[in-house]
Amino acid sequence: MIFLAYKKELFLFKLYKQTMTLQELQTQVQQTRRDILRMVHAVNSGHPGGSLGCAEFLTALYGNVMSYSTDFSMDGKGEDLFFLSNGHISPVFYSVLARSGYFPVSELATFRKLDSRLQGHPTTHEGLPGIRIASGSLGQGLSVALGAAQAKKLNNDDKLVYTLHGDGELQEGQVWEAFMYAAGKKVDNVIATIDYNGRQIDGDTDQVLPLGDLKAKLEAFGWIVLEEKDGNNLEKILTILDEAKSLTGNGKPVSILLHTEMGNGVDYMMGSHSWHGKAPNDEQLENALNQNPETELTDY
Repeated sequence: MIFLAYKKELFLFKLYKQTMTLQELQTQVQQTRRDILRMVHAVNSGHPGGSLGCAEFLTALYGNVMSYSTDFSMDGKGEDLFFLSNGHISPVFYSVLARSGYFPVSELATFRKLDSRLQGHPTTHEGLPGIRIASGSLGQGLSVALGAAQAKKLNNDDKLVYTLHGDGELQEGQVWEAFMYAAGKKVDNVIATIDYNGRQIDGDTDQVLPLGDLKAKLEAFGWIVLEEKDGNNLEKILTILDEAKSLTGNGKPVSILLHTEMGNGVDYMMGSHSWHGKAPNDEQLENALNQNPETELTDY
């Protein structure tokens, strides 16, 4: 971990940027998978499928891409910000936040329990470091993130704002208003990633409500659109995030269509929408954990 002292205007704060090796990232992904599985199993509720599918992306984002302070501040001055819009994948978010130093890893054991800060869908009023938006309701994250991005421009803050959205979430209307606003107002310091796994709670997106040519739609709305077909490959994730960063500041917002596999890393969860919101039983948990052995990072 690199420590940077950052001074701007009249404030002084600590800024961190992790520079994890590819092997370290892979190790954390495996440990995060275990966290996800154990968290949802312990309370027999939660959303393991989408969480597993985004383990590589969020690990790469916090482990090698963003500059941030674990001395958490809602203002986020002088640091990159991340907004999780599809809040039902909170297990992966909580695991990555904890293992990035925002709060003790041991607190993962309180997931979805009474009086826990780790609610099923992230909430800001619980005071959990790293949480910038209550995201139980889908379709709202980009709107909030754009406000933060514009605030950075007003404050002459050159850091970026990142968001993550589910593809099924794009069936909500508000997100398209935000897509239109971002391009119309030239919010070019935001990178919005779509978790494009083709599945949602009731089935495949093509069956529930087809998204059509999503790349063409976003381009028609005035966005720069990148696409990665192998969205669970850490090296390719790092490459496309680096490319996205290089395209910011050019008068257009940037989006990434990241094709992932729901349930990635657990064979019986892959290829189906059925694990969107279902926890594994004891036998299924043992099977899944055997596919993802404990690492030197250890279980909570």
